[in-house]
Amino acid sequence: MYAIVELGGEQVKVQEGQQILVNRQQGNEGDELTLDKVLLKADENNIDVGTPTVDNAHVKAKIVEHLQDKKKIIFKRKRRKHYQKKNGHRQALTKLSIEKIN
Repeated sequence: MYAIVELGGEQVKVQEGQQILVNRQQGNEGDELTLDKVLLKADENNIDVGTPTVDNAHVKAKIVEHLQDKKKIIFKRKRRKHYQKKNGHRQALTKLSIEKIN
């Protein structure tokens, strides 16, 4: 069984027992989240497609930890103008463990 949920403006495919990395979510480590925006739910025989969401469907997830992604380097340069700028960015992430799909 799997589902496609909208989480933080992104569509994510989830399965029970899976751990996923998403943009930082509010809550502490160990808190339970209920994801209500289920766009598609599928099991062995049935596929339910929402318009725009599936009625009475939700996914229960648990926050495992908050972490940061690897550093990404942003380098800007304009030739012949003596301009260059180097900057770095680390995205704040949350690791979720998918408990149950209802």
